[in-house]
Amino acid sequence: MSYTRTFGEVGIADVPLVGGKNASLGEMYRRLHDRDIRVPDGFAVTADGYRHFLRASGTDSALATVFADLDVDDRENLAERAGRARRLLLSAELPPDLADEIRAGYQALRDEYGDDVTLAVRSSATAEDLPDASFAGQHESFLHIQGEEALLDAVHRCFASIFTDRAVDYRARHGYDQLSVALSVGVMKMVRSDIACSGVSFTLDTESGFRDVVFVTGSYGLGENVVQGLVEPDEFYVHKPTYAAGHRAVLSRRLGSKAVRMVLGETALVGPVRNELTPPEDRGRFCLTDEEVLELAGAAMTIERHYGKPMDIEWAKDGTDGLLYVVQARPETVAARRRPTATTRYVVEAHGDLITTGRAVGARVAAGSARIVRGIEDDGGFTSGDVLVAPSTSPDWEPLMKIASAVVTEHGGRTCHAAIVARELGIPAVVGTGDATSTIIEGEEVTVSCAEGDEGHVYRGLADFHANDVDTVLTARPRTQVMLNLGNPGIAFESSFLPNDGVGLARMEFILAEHVRVHPLAALHPERIADAGQRAEVERLVGEDGAAYVVERLAEGIGTIAAAFYPKPVVVRLSDFKTNEYATLLGGSAFEPDEANPMLGFRGAARYAHPAYTEGFALECAALRRVREGMGLGNVVVMVPFVRRLDEADRVLARMAELGLRRGEHGLKVFAMCEIPANVILVDEFAERFDGFSIGSNDLTQLTLGVDRDSELVAFDYDERDPAVQRMIALAVEGCRRNGIHSGICGQAPSDHPEVVRVLVGLGIDSVSVTPDSVVAVTQTVLAAEEES
Repeated sequence: MSYTRTFGEVGIADVPLVGGKNASLGEMYRRLHDRDIRVPDGFAVTADGYRHFLRASGTDSALATVFADLDVDDRENLAERAGRARRLLLSAELPPDLADEIRAGYQALRDEYGDDVTLAVRSSATAEDLPDASFAGQHESFLHIQGEEALLDAVHRCFASIFTDRAVDYRARHGYDQLSVALSVGVMKMVRSDIACSGVSFTLDTESGFRDVVFVTGSYGLGENVVQGLVEPDEFYVHKPTYAAGHRAVLSRRLGSKAVRMVLGETALVGPVRNELTPPEDRGRFCLTDEEVLELAGAAMTIERHYGKPMDIEWAKDGTDGLLYVVQARPETVAARRRPTATTRYVVEAHGDLITTGRAVGARVAAGSARIVRGIEDDGGFTSGDVLVAPSTSPDWEPLMKIASAVVTEHGGRTCHAAIVARELGIPAVVGTGDATSTIIEGEEVTVSCAEGDEGHVYRGLADFHANDVDTVLTARPRTQVMLNLGNPGIAFESSFLPNDGVGLARMEFILAEHVRVHPLAALHPERIADAGQRAEVERLVGEDGAAYVVERLAEGIGTIAAAFYPKPVVVRLSDFKTNEYATLLGGSAFEPDEANPMLGFRGAARYAHPAYTEGFALECAALRRVREGMGLGNVVVMVPFVRRLDEADRVLARMAELGLRRGEHGLKVFAMCEIPANVILVDEFAERFDGFSIGSNDLTQLTLGVDRDSELVAFDYDERDPAVQRMIALAVEGCRRNGIHSGICGQAPSDHPEVVRVLVGLGIDSVSVTPDSVVAVTQTVLAAEEES
């Protein structure tokens, strides 16, 4: 009987013979090696070889008594039994015929790779990488092995490692008999990632289970740090559908700290690896080039197609030949099993005293310690899960809001910054309380409830509440498109599982605030920033090329949202910050005027063709071109906000055309926000210039009624259901239909008021775009309204 098999002789059906790891390597080497996937050659010492070793040495009968009274709950008992078993195996000699076959396999690898080839010797249990139990990491592996005796010793030690304490404990707790699992050993060409980099690729997003991306992680040195989560790696996403269509582009990148790297130790068997600090220059750059990321993504997609399921793939780059190798692949069984087609509804059963009330945002409930933060510089001591209590928030507060369990503000209405961000983060917010920082006590436990109607409640203490999961799978789709309002790329993949027809409003300004952080003009001209600290921070972030930094970061944010919903339309609104909001970006105060009423000032279309912002607008357009043309995400529709006058629209469209975004070319559609009464009055003229209108009911209500929508003092006068506002909306929808262009609405009204939705459906509007937390309820309302009409 032969006790070794080359990788070319085994496949995935041979798990009982060579274990999961070797079976997978053999499958890829035999069937995928010629399809742009590089797998190191090698051979497997089979499970039969392991059993032959036990029988020939007489160890098998001795082992039967070792585990007779094993007690895994007694750590001393476990350690004693496992140690005795290992000593039995290590004291036995390998049978001569088995040793001869191992030597012959080694010689074949020297013939293939040269006499100086070094080897990786890896354990591969016969029950390894099964969906219900993974033995990965339970047994030993040895790296950089060279020479016959060193190889035989490494194989011998792998055999003994079947009885490590952790392996014995794992088998016992998962119902495996200690002697029923055999060990195969893989011997393969060593990939010298210790002097390069390594990592893991997944053929889906591991957080949401979204399957249209490849997620690549990597760090310097050997792969154990990444596999075990001991280092913050670089992260990359590649979009599968556009890659398959021929667009070779990295969707997004995130630079990891890569604080340490694992390198080879003094010898292969004594202190074989060690961690050392990664040099600062390496920490500050990505461990992979874009071309390498795309090569890994292509290999991952090929492997996934072959296996027909999401995969978890280990890769390594060889520092001697500069090539990328796949060194392991197994089914991904965690994120792939998630059921993202459910939403949650909250019910408050009992609660403490009512502290304060305001406008409810998000139909959720959360509790935690109250932390009063009066300014972003005053956020010391704020920890994950705290309730953020503040006068108000602005874009630079978003990192704090991301770790908050809930938000309570004194100022603002249901369309203020805190409200919009809270909706996208999926946390409750009570805004416009007027007194939160004085009535809520610092550090006390509070419950924030937005599940009891339009009024949000802040209760003293931890309320008794529960959550009900609601299936979001709808049996029918309405004729009227129901789309999502979204600005946070971080929740795009998860949100894509909600029933939707795309994204009706992707807010570029949110991506600027969160992903770019730097004012576009500050990135181009940091020398104009008077504040030395801000100037240094801008220069640190943008590096040597400020334009490239802004375009790349902006394109990644937009592209992530577009990819999540591809090929459905994603309407991206050009940046619509007001001057006071632009000023909060890093370096922004040096480039923004101080306006008395920014809401009606230098915003929207007025900025884009104006000399004061023409360079910044060029960066926005360059990012959109990269998304549509470079990334292949042609589902992006560009939308121009706050267009006051016809000649302003003409100037913006002409400037966009100069910058490579000409309406009609490459299928580009350009929409305009309908949020100014002038847009409604001149709807026929505006329709000649744009492919569609998206009604911004927030600003349209404000400008029709003359009410500051961010002022809680006059909040009682701000109502999208007012007859004057409803008349404006009806005229806009009718005008769009008359001119044959798309009509939609992306303001807050449909999310909050079912009666508004029913009116819109009756008008024949083409789409309504709503917040993710309300999309299921709105869809059901639309379906009912269509049935009635």
